[in-house]
Amino acid sequence: MDIPDASSRVGVLDKAAMILGTLTSGPFALAELAAITGFPRATAYRLTIALERHRLVARDARGRFVLGPRIAELSAAAGEDHLLTAAGPILNSLRDTTGETTQLYRRHGEMRLCIATAERTTGLRDIVPVGSALSMKAGSAAQILLAWEEPERFHQGLQGARFTAATLGGVRRRGWAQSIGEGEPGTASVSAPVRDPSARVVAAVTVTGPIQRLTRHPGGQLAQAAVDAAGRLTEVVSRP
Repeated sequence: MDIPDASSRVGVLDKAAMILGTLTSGPFALAELAAITGFPRATAYRLTIALERHRLVARDARGRFVLGPRIAELSAAAGEDHLLTAAGPILNSLRDTTGETTQLYRRHGEMRLCIATAERTTGLRDIVPVGSALSMKAGSAAQILLAWEEPERFHQGLQGARFTAATLGGVRRRGWAQSIGEGEPGTASVSAPVRDPSARVVAAVTVTGPIQRLTRHPGGQLAQAAVDAAGRLTEVVSRP
């Protein structure tokens, strides 16, 4: 398949780049990936498996293809993303403090992308692989990433969402969000905003676990830890 606007004249490289570009709005099953790129199914499978071996592509809990952890590692290694560079230690510390899995999300179009995670090491875990693209219509991270948006985008984001404008008003007042079975049945989460030097929300720090551990009021036990971790990441982003 030709890629007129970005062709390097190295066909296999162009195809691999198209797959990675497509997955920025994933996750996608193989059939979906082949349909979007226009590649034959066998070609899409061969290239995607090769990218997976290099950790540029991974799979979510349902076996769908997502961007892999190597993407985030390369971004951090380039020295251009202070947020990702600092995220690992801070998410690890938050995991150790709360005993639960932690994630960092950024908004990407109409999805939220998991760009870093620290998994709970024992017991029942809630695993969201780095690169997973999740809905902006449910979950505490989605609430954080939408709550401070400009009015037009704010109201568009509420269409079909499992939370309301009143919910997001509460998020803005207290500075954190919680979700109980909103994004995934049986799962609860608490999120807090990471801001850039102009105070714009650029990411959401999230603590996730089963409702049976976090209860139906997870903010009571996790909000302060999430807010503190997000504050440390905000300090990193604000550095010159």
